[in-house]
Amino acid sequence: MAEISTIARPYAEALFRVACEDTGANALKDWSSLVVNMGAVASDPDMGRVMNDPRVTDDQIYSIFVAALGSEPNTHAQNFVRALIDNDRLGAMPEIATQFRLLVDAKQGSAEARITSAFPMNDADVADLVAALEKKFAIKLKPVVEVDAGLIGGVRVVVGDRVLDTSVRSRLDAMKAVLVA
Repeated sequence: MAEISTIARPYAEALFRVACEDTGANALKDWSSLVVNMGAVASDPDMGRVMNDPRVTDDQIYSIFVAALGSEPNTHAQNFVRALIDNDRLGAMPEIATQFRLLVDAKQGSAEARITSAFPMNDADVADLVAALEKKFAIKLKPVVEVDAGLIGGVRVVVGDRVLDTSVRSRLDAMKAVLVA
């Protein structure tokens, strides 16, 4: 079976094109909120049971999904949800939402920086690190900080498909590889 990201990518790109064509004042922001909400509803375990129940019709799935959103989405979003249901892809909505957010970030010239540190970092340390990383990557970064004592020391930063690993663990692993070779 194809990777979920491979399935989700064309849907996210199509939804992103529709969102970019919307001429509303806060269109992209509104679309982003809607897509995040749609991803959250689709990832709910109860919704998953409904989607996988062969006794539930597509129209019933649609009605339940829209009711769970809390408000009726616009016409384009309604058609999008119906297309996902018709193609049995509503379960891919969480990944579609993730890829949609990446497309929005790229359009706005920003990206998420997943910073994993061996020890908790205070706000000043995070701000200093982000400033240095923004210079290095030449992009506005939104930090997401995690703590992993397994790194022993240092940090590991992931920005998109780029990785900057200055952790003690990675250095020890590199030394081990050299010694074993």
